[in-house]
Amino acid sequence: MTFPGAKGQKLAEQGNTVSFSRRFLPSMSLLCAFEAAARHQSFTAAAAELHLTQSAISRQVKALEEAVGSSLFLRDRQTVKLTLAGEAYAQDIRQALNRISKATLNFKANPAGGTLKLGILPTFGTRWLAPRLSQFTQAHPGITLNLSTRFAPFDFEEDSLDAAIHFGAPSWSGAELDFLMSETVVPVCSRAFAERYDLSVPGCLLDVPLIHLESRPDAWERWFRRNGVASAPLSGMLIDQFAVASLAAAGGLGMALLPRFLIEAELARGDLVEPLNAPMESAEKYYLAWPSKRTAFPPLQAFRAWLKSVTSVA
Repeated sequence: MTFPGAKGQKLAEQGNTVSFSRRFLPSMSLLCAFEAAARHQSFTAAAAELHLTQSAISRQVKALEEAVGSSLFLRDRQTVKLTLAGEAYAQDIRQALNRISKATLNFKANPAGGTLKLGILPTFGTRWLAPRLSQFTQAHPGITLNLSTRFAPFDFEEDSLDAAIHFGAPSWSGAELDFLMSETVVPVCSRAFAERYDLSVPGCLLDVPLIHLESRPDAWERWFRRNGVASAPLSGMLIDQFAVASLAAAGGLGMALLPRFLIEAELARGDLVEPLNAPMESAEKYYLAWPSKRTAFPPLQAFRAWLKSVTSVA
């Protein structure tokens, strides 16, 4: 079949690109045999895992080595060991096979509606997003949500995600962003801690134990500047998780500077109190981020619309 004009030229170029890439795509049986042999560092163990003979694994690895034009294993009598290049290749192949496996599992779980793979921040995800997600699933029963939680920033080049919750500056290289919400942080502590120390003015906090979050190492310094207090280098307890920082403050270990909307339950119960009326809006904000190539993905479009409607009334 031929196509006239520019459209035909474009389709021809696309066809050539696909054919070209397939020249470097070994068969799945060769890749699975190599991945198993690389993981076990043994053709015999790989054969047992894949229910093949040791000689079959050996032949498949040899065929793959011929296809890539280089040795992948160093063979010494009855043992095999990956070459340096083979080790790097094995890691890439393992990641690719894992993505194929996950894609197939996601499709089998929901062949009609599609699956949205969302990266979430631990505390925002558990305390704010998760309690509201039933609204989305009820409105879109055909879409399956898979959640991946991480403290470190997500990388759309490395992580198989359709979107992620981003807290920070309004920029992410290679990604699109929807603004979700701002946040206000407040100094909080236990009731007993507030009774133990003089906390009448912001400057008093220079003389009490402070709790710092690793993800926001300069938050207290900004708070002191915001309140006109010249602070010296601050010391105190450093904690890597929001939930632990909240528990530490509730347990009387110090003052913590936490987002108010994420500690509403603790404030309502009296586990945490605000001894000072000194809120501060964070410079960072919450966004929904996604790789540009996924913009037209229907489950993502549905989730974006729902999330905007929820945050507009939050």
